[in-house]
Amino acid sequence: MLSEQRHEMILKLLEEKRSVTVTELTRLLNISESTARRDIVLLDKAGRLVKVFGGAVLADTTYVPTEPTVTQKAELNRDEKMQIAKYAASLIQPQDFVYLDAGTTTGYMIGFIEETSATFVTNAVAHAQRLAAKGMHVLLVGGTLKSTTEAVVGTMAALTLKDYHFSKGFFGANGVSRTAGFTTPEANEALVKRTALEQCRTAYILCDNSKFNVVSSVTFAPLTAAAILTDLKPEEFEDAGNIVVC
Repeated sequence: MLSEQRHEMILKLLEEKRSVTVTELTRLLNISESTARRDIVLLDKAGRLVKVFGGAVLADTTYVPTEPTVTQKAELNRDEKMQIAKYAASLIQPQDFVYLDAGTTTGYMIGFIEETSATFVTNAVAHAQRLAAKGMHVLLVGGTLKSTTEAVVGTMAALTLKDYHFSKGFFGANGVSRTAGFTTPEANEALVKRTALEQCRTAYILCDNSKFNVVSSVTFAPLTAAAILTDLKPEEFEDAGNIVVC
């Protein structure tokens, strides 16, 4: 196959899927990983796609490689986040064993939680303090504290979470993409999110509409791994059956 043909096929796949991984290209085009990576680099330099960790995204797809601080995120789309948080909090039932991920939208949930018999596990120091102040039974995961997100991350936290079995889990994400799934900028945080989500009977991703068609550096779960709670369903995700508009 000529390189020009491969490039057109790669761009066609991106038009359909908005993002694609190197592994997918090797399988779909029957090429080697080195060829797929080389093609991505060439197309990126030509401005026809955006090269990201492990693959590529459509040129009009937003790529977010860094993590804003909690302060920076606090007032972004605040009304939408509050709307999502209120709905998410209403899903907590008596005796639930709940994982509450670090993040601004999950943090907003705390103000709406009324179920006092549930037990909460969180990797966010601020979340733990607020839950305890409301008289909730709360367990704080131990590990390395990440200053920008005020989240406990890393291998120690992930190992602790493997012993838990949550009835429900509520998670934040920096990006939501059809192919890249749910993404976050940092590998240690992705490890904790992935581990906790795998231990949930039912998992929810809380994200306002600005997070769709956004890809960050590390995938922590595929798009089908959790229900998505949002304020607006984008047209590109119209056929996705796991999206709930709050």
